[in-house]
Amino acid sequence: MPDKETLSSAQVKKLLRQSGLKAKKSLGQNFLVDDAVLNIIVEAAELSREDVVIEIGPGLGILTVELAQRAGNVVAVELDTKLASLLRSRLGSLANLRVINADMLKLTLSQLLEGENKYKVVANLPYYITSPVLRYFVEASPKPSLMVVMLQKEVGEAIVAVPGQMSLLAISLQMYSKPKIVSHVPSRCFYPQPKVDSVILRLDMLPEPAVKVADINDFFEVVRCGFSSPRKQLHNSLAHGLGAKPAEVALLLERTDIDPKRRAETLSLEEWAKLYEAWTISKQDEMQ
Repeated sequence: MPDKETLSSAQVKKLLRQSGLKAKKSLGQNFLVDDAVLNIIVEAAELSREDVVIEIGPGLGILTVELAQRAGNVVAVELDTKLASLLRSRLGSLANLRVINADMLKLTLSQLLEGENKYKVVANLPYYITSPVLRYFVEASPKPSLMVVMLQKEVGEAIVAVPGQMSLLAISLQMYSKPKIVSHVPSRCFYPQPKVDSVILRLDMLPEPAVKVADINDFFEVVRCGFSSPRKQLHNSLAHGLGAKPAEVALLLERTDIDPKRRAETLSLEEWAKLYEAWTISKQDEMQ
């Protein structure tokens, strides 16, 4: 089994060279070369031998080794065929590790979990798939009990935003989880060194959605419409997104006591729920 220590930049370069590999920018391949950061990730995940862990984008297996030493079983999903092969050869002695060479977003949870229904997600996420992977798991059934992921600093800060700086991504994740930034990670902790810093984000999954709505898909459709023109005032973006008449939207906002001059980023989850409920009622009234 490989050494527990994190590989240095020089060791990463050597391993890639010996394996005939290069870090692919297109796949967001930046390998962690900092022990302290590695420890923060695994400590935040609170792993035990009872845990099943899904890791996305394991790369050279630096985090994978730590996960396998602490968890009961680890499923590592690697898109890069050559890296997946290298993982299998380097980490073949880890009996509790399964490496899957596939696109995470094209897999089902049943393919990953093989009968298990409790799991955690721990990963150094490639930047280009951060949002779709997070949405995949918060909308999954069953959902993970916990996610600890490393991602681009700006994205992490957007996810934990409060009303005034909210985004569609923040709403979609805060609806299902309680996210918090565990630590900031400077770009020098990776090889190759990316142009941006990162953060370690922990998302504790909620037993129920943060606000109660009749239909979660319809709720998010209204939210998406509100963000369809995020620079515009809410009455304009909603009218555009919903394909509704300005007067209809004005009445909707009046019913929910929301200032039509506000922008989508200023609304809280509770206000979106009120807006969705009022929109649903107005549609029902039209049908009668």
